[in-house]
Amino acid sequence: MGDAEKKRRLIEDKLGEHPRRGKDSDEFKVVEGVIDPPTLKILYKLLSRGSINAVHGAISTGKEANVYRGEDLEGAPVAVKIYRMTTAESDFMLEYIVGDPRFKKIRRNPRTLIPLWALKEFKNLQRYHEAGVAVPKPFDIERNVLIMEFIGDKEAALPAPLLKDVILDSPAEAFNDIIDMIEIGYNDAGLVHADLSEFNILWYGEPIFIDVSQAVLTAHDYAGKYLFRDIQNMTRFFSKMDVETEDPKVITQYILSSGE
Repeated sequence: MGDAEKKRRLIEDKLGEHPRRGKDSDEFKVVEGVIDPPTLKILYKLLSRGSINAVHGAISTGKEANVYRGEDLEGAPVAVKIYRMTTAESDFMLEYIVGDPRFKKIRRNPRTLIPLWALKEFKNLQRYHEAGVAVPKPFDIERNVLIMEFIGDKEAALPAPLLKDVILDSPAEAFNDIIDMIEIGYNDAGLVHADLSEFNILWYGEPIFIDVSQAVLTAHDYAGKYLFRDIQNMTRFFSKMDVETEDPKVITQYILSSGE
């Protein structure tokens, strides 16, 4: 058996092309909702050009996508985000993508819209990363599959926890770091996350923004509204830890004025 065939079988075995039945059936029901035959072909394509060498189990599952732990050619872990093509609810995406000058001829058909949504996350990750905002570094994109940096203990291949699940040594410092990241994202990356919460921030010694597909350019008609919502979410979360925060409206206005 050649290397290519071994890798193909590894992907199929790990992602459940032939799902087992019994106690693991629920896990594979989730997997089957993401890994359809066209997506397997995309994985083979990424494998053939060296972007991944293997794909293992799921790190996280969601309505839009699942994230799997993969390996690069050196055996180091990478994150493989696979967006759902068949079961995704895509109508809400239009609010965040229509009018973005980076994307033309946007159609409501999920088969067209989902790959654009994945590409939007790739481009947003690039912008954040280049501006110095802590995000997973993007490596490659092909249709509905995004390869990016694995955040966590790379030697043990243990993913970093979400902010909501972490006991912080200094919540006030963490809050200030996140507000700084929002400001840098606005001024230097030209982006507003637009869905920032304790569910979309990893913690690995510092906050790391994830799930940035809905992030909009600062020129977006609703950028100010989304910015305020992000800051509201953060002040709400940290106020539960007795962090005394400035009024979200004041923080929002400061960031908006700093970008003028």
